[in-house]
Amino acid sequence: MNRSKIVAIITGVFSLILAIAYLLLVQILDFRGEMKPAPISEMEQPVSIVTPSSTNILIS
Repeated sequence: MNRSKIVAIITGVFSLILAIAYLLLVQILDFRGEMKPAPISEMEQPVSIVTPSSTNILIS
């Protein structure tokens, strides 16, 4: 076999290993159950303080 065929075979095997590992990872993560968003009520909300600003009226 020439060098290009060996490189192609090694690349194909590596690609298959990555694909199978990805599928296994997705299956493991899928077994964890339903994904629920974090509850908003338990998150700390920043407090905003709004003060009225004085407006200057210029008459010319």
